[in-house]
Amino acid sequence: MFIIRLLFRLILYVLSFLVTFIVVYLILAFTLPYIGVNKDFKETENGISIFIKSNGVHTDVIVPANSEFKNWKKDFPARDFAKVDTSFAYLAFGWGDKGFYLETPTWDDLKFSTAFKAAFFLSSTAMHVTYYPKAPDEDDLCKKIVISEEQYHKLISYIQSSFQQNDKNFILINHPGYGKTDKFYEAEGTYSFIKTCNCWTGSALKESGIRTCFWSPFHSGILSSVKVAE
Repeated sequence: MFIIRLLFRLILYVLSFLVTFIVVYLILAFTLPYIGVNKDFKETENGISIFIKSNGVHTDVIVPANSEFKNWKKDFPARDFAKVDTSFAYLAFGWGDKGFYLETPTWDDLKFSTAFKAAFFLSSTAMHVTYYPKAPDEDDLCKKIVISEEQYHKLISYIQSSFQQNDKNFILINHPGYGKTDKFYEAEGTYSFIKTCNCWTGSALKESGIRTCFWSPFHSGILSSVKVAE
């Protein structure tokens, strides 16, 4: 009986801890996005247009594929993508859990083991790179931001540092991608419930001097925080 009571108390303790942890996490996830970073940011007249785009869960940073400041096409040649040519004008970058990216093309494919590893620092990461033929349309899930040359250089540096490199070349993962215009590359860092794909986007904006929120693991916090100061 003593062992049974001890096990019962242990189970209650673990469940209590998990419930408390989830509640605290959700409170932080829905309150910290209201704490702004780089609040004095204002869009730059005649600057560089970038976009923050969400698929409803995950956010990407979209930048010009080629400009006077950076030619991304040299790093990601069109020949590596099934249906991309030199006319494609924008590139989207998204950081995330490698297992989730490669093994979960749809939510129906999600496995418990994949989600558990992603949440608790147990797997590697990948960069998802997608070409766009033109600038994406602005809507509730896609926000345009016009930034300065200095801010764009910082953003370029942040994106580049997120890739693993071999002799200054990004490492292409042997995976077909989700379609004909995207590929996966080896990334730096570890995914977790603390640093999600959306946290990566938030950090990209934060380190580039662009208005964003203090922390948000969800896409909604990122999108709602990029409104420019009046």
